[in-house]
Amino acid sequence: MKSAFAGESQANRKYLFFADKAEKEGFAHVARLFRAAAEAETVHARNHFNVLKGVGNTAANLEEAVAGESYEFTSMYPSFIKEAETEGNSAALLSFNHANKVEKIHHGLFDEALKEVKSGTRAEDQVYYVCQVCGNTVPGAAPARCPICGAPASSFKLV
Repeated sequence: MKSAFAGESQANRKYLFFADKAEKEGFAHVARLFRAAAEAETVHARNHFNVLKGVGNTAANLEEAVAGESYEFTSMYPSFIKEAETEGNSAALLSFNHANKVEKIHHGLFDEALKEVKSGTRAEDQVYYVCQVCGNTVPGAAPARCPICGAPASSFKLV
């Protein structure tokens, strides 16, 4: 089930990226097909994740997110970064460094939310902005320049 969930999740993302490319190349009908298939892959992934009983209550989900993000920035990405350095793969190195820095930010945001949920308090609802270059996730307002990659505020997407 875990492999099926991973495969369907990856197919969803890949098809959405394929759709963007097809649209840029003027193939709107192909882009629509990729987006439809991506939505179907999401249904499959959700069904598989439900069988795995992958969604708990909000506190449990946040605990899992905190642990996952911690693993990514303390173990996974540092090992990928070392490998990219050894291989001299500068594109991979840049991608991994950006992701590693952002995963640490996600960890902090999830940890803050977990503390709030466990204490029974509710913070004010806020918007988030995500840098479309590196993934930096910022509550409240987009910065003039991304502190991770230097992209301008216009590179941030409101969530």
